[in-house]
Amino acid sequence: MARKARFSPEGVPQHVIQRGNNRQICFGSEEDFKAYLHWLKQYSKKYGVSVHAWVLMTNHVHLLCTPWSVDGLSKVMQSLGRSYVRYFNYTYQRTGTLWEGRFKSCLVNAPEYLFHL
Repeated sequence: MARKARFSPEGVPQHVIQRGNNRQICFGSEEDFKAYLHWLKQYSKKYGVSVHAWVLMTNHVHLLCTPWSVDGLSKVMQSLGRSYVRYFNYTYQRTGTLWEGRFKSCLVNAPEYLFHL
């Protein structure tokens, strides 16, 4: 069964959350953070997504982004996931999934929510 398409309107900021599978670490060193941010910058430019803020925790990620195309955010997260998971699995000699399912996102359409973020 196909997944329901994400609602990701262009020009509307979104709060993105992605957690490590089973709450396991997804960043084990400073180099891991740098690699993730490198690909985040690369793919956000490629797919037209403004990244306003990020918080990288050892076992999850928070991003504040504005996509400028309907599928831009999904393409960024898909490409970022492919590159980073391949890097992480190679570095730590592991296999399998790193993230707990699909990334979660919600629209930031109220000033109160923006300030909370």
